[in-house]
Amino acid sequence: MADILKRRIGLGLLTAYGVGVIVGAGIYVLVGAVAAEAGVWAPLAFVLAGAIAAPTALSYAEFSTRLPEAAGEAAFVANGLQAPWLGTLVGLVIVLAGAVSAAAVLRGGVGYLGAVTGWPAGPSVIVIGALLAAVAVVGVLESLALAAVFTVVEVIGLLLVVYAGFTAAPVVDFQFPQEIVWSGVSAGAVLAFFAFIGFEDIVNMAEEVREPERTLPRAILLSLVIASLLYALVSWAAVRTVPIDWLGASEQPLALVWQMSQGGNAAFLSLIAVVAALNGVLAQIVMASRVLFGLGRRSPWLAGFHHAHLRFGTPVRATLLVGVVVIVGALALPIADLAGFTSVLLLAVFVLVNGALIAIKRRAPEAAFRVPMAVPVFGLVVALAALVASLGGLG
Repeated sequence: MADILKRRIGLGLLTAYGVGVIVGAGIYVLVGAVAAEAGVWAPLAFVLAGAIAAPTALSYAEFSTRLPEAAGEAAFVANGLQAPWLGTLVGLVIVLAGAVSAAAVLRGGVGYLGAVTGWPAGPSVIVIGALLAAVAVVGVLESLALAAVFTVVEVIGLLLVVYAGFTAAPVVDFQFPQEIVWSGVSAGAVLAFFAFIGFEDIVNMAEEVREPERTLPRAILLSLVIASLLYALVSWAAVRTVPIDWLGASEQPLALVWQMSQGGNAAFLSLIAVVAALNGVLAQIVMASRVLFGLGRRSPWLAGFHHAHLRFGTPVRATLLVGVVVIVGALALPIADLAGFTSVLLLAVFVLVNGALIAIKRRAPEAAFRVPMAVPVFGLVVALAALVASLGGLG
């Protein structure tokens, strides 16, 4: 064993990883929920949500040049707020959130797969979870290359939906839209905000990225821009093709777009949703294991995880533990409730990271990549508002 990871990742693969994590499987159901709130102005709600997420993404981008290491958020909070114990706690929260998120996505993906193939859920969870964990063990280059393939398939599926929207006859709602109701657009933007969570995972790949001070901020910002464009186009296609009432009531809104435009069934979109789920699970296993690796450097009682395999160059112990937790979680835990709770945990982390950047910028203003002080201040306010709204939703 060694305590150094191999730097094998460049900007292209890291950006593809970021896009895959952000877009995920959620867009396949989220469009309908946002349209139910914002109506035909759903694309505007997604753009607004991207703008709301941008300040926190920029805060992560600056921090990634100041402290380019695994367990990024833990390092950010520990150094910025000068509270090592809080940094360790944040790191453990990120590991928990990543594992639960992966378990939820794995169960959802297996559900889609079972609907198409008839395969039983339990064995599918075990086999698919074990295979993805094995890929993560073999190497980071192999993991992110496979994730990039998954991302390409996923994006092609979304672009096919956009094509369907372009070629369909516009529905009455789209031809004669009502005036913008900003309360509805704002409510839609709050929902859509959660579709942008994922950019933060990029910073935890810092120790396997070439030229991290240059590559990390670029990958974060490129991922956010690409995801914003995809969301706006897909939601535009949806509201152009399907009446808002139908869209808001559908559990498979993108399949409905295809059926309304092209006819026939849209089973291929279910298979693409499976690919999106596999992408999400693999990305979270890779991310959470890197956080555990980084925490092992910072905490003596987690030191056993600060080891990289001499041949594979990956944190094998951490990866195997995360893989087991994901599989067990997908089989046994009340994932729906826990998945909602992970959003609250991540928003709390966003609040802390923005606060930590404010503190560290006051002490040491110089950095390789800098944003104005107003950026983390606005990011903190927005994340705190979203956190309060989410806690209200849980209540």
